[in-house]
Amino acid sequence: MRILLVRLRQIGDVVFTTPAIRALRQRFPDAHLTYLVEPAAAPIVRGNPHLNRVLVSERRTGVGGWLADLGLGRALRRERYDLAIDFHGGPRASMLTWLSGARVRIGYDIPGRAWMYTTRVARPRELRARHSVENQWDLLAALDIPRPDPSAHPVEMSRDEDAARSVDERLARAGVAPSDTLIVVHVSAGNPFRRWPSDHFAALVGGLAACGARRRILLTSGPSEQDAAARVMADARANATAAAAERIVACGDFSLDELRALLDRAALYIGGDSGPLHVAATTRVPIVGLYGPTLPARSAPWRDPALVTRSIGAGALPCRPCDQRVCAPGDFRCLAWIRPEQVLAAAEEALANW
Repeated sequence: MRILLVRLRQIGDVVFTTPAIRALRQRFPDAHLTYLVEPAAAPIVRGNPHLNRVLVSERRTGVGGWLADLGLGRALRRERYDLAIDFHGGPRASMLTWLSGARVRIGYDIPGRAWMYTTRVARPRELRARHSVENQWDLLAALDIPRPDPSAHPVEMSRDEDAARSVDERLARAGVAPSDTLIVVHVSAGNPFRRWPSDHFAALVGGLAACGARRRILLTSGPSEQDAAARVMADARANATAAAAERIVACGDFSLDELRALLDRAALYIGGDSGPLHVAATTRVPIVGLYGPTLPARSAPWRDPALVTRSIGAGALPCRPCDQRVCAPGDFRCLAWIRPEQVLAAAEEALANW
């Protein structure tokens, strides 16, 4: 049996498909499983032990992009897939699933694209307090696969040993010893609706650095937000004692493979609801997640409940959750109202229970 899985992006969404990959391998142990993904999220599945093949296809625009996708579709059709599952549901993913010519094509019942599938699954348009892993798992209902359990089907990402060696070398150059308590604070997010204020991050980082001589607070960010990380570091150091300021370090950008390896070294991860948080969930590191317009019920780390995980939000607000297009109050209160002392208390609790 040949199975094609399609989930082109984003990083967190691709992470959320990995429990389904494991379940499909358990249900069809002899099947050939191919995963189609775009480059940014490819490291999540590239080393997945349950997959036979990972196809990486760059998203292009214009006529050239359409022609490339038609060529990819022809290549997929030649593979003669028996089953294709579109976890994405976007226009490009739907078209490629259809072009694959798989005998059974499972996807969401989306107006204008549902005809591309042989089996259609309802997907409510409203934002529900239901986890994304479960929402995607609905596509497996027709395959006699039992409901997901985070203990049995956690998210996963394989460790890259070359990346791990690179991380070890970079940490050593930054003065971080293996015996240090390494706390990773990710200060950026994919959009402004999920970005905790930088002054809050600075206060948090300063508080963490003040509480332990062997602590090292490592700031990370997305490639486009290095300036934000530099501001947080400068502000945190400016308001810290000389000893505490030395505990706040940066090592530049980390690839996804390097981030995964870095978190194997960490005692705690703190960050907003973005791709790096879900990469953290593939490890055993304690996590403190910050939730503004999104709900933990929908996107909290999907992993063994015995692992330390804390989710912090601003509480019930009439505008929360939202579609992250316009901030109705105009002040991003769902994040701004999360106080640094709340996060610091959760971080200290997580460290104490690690």
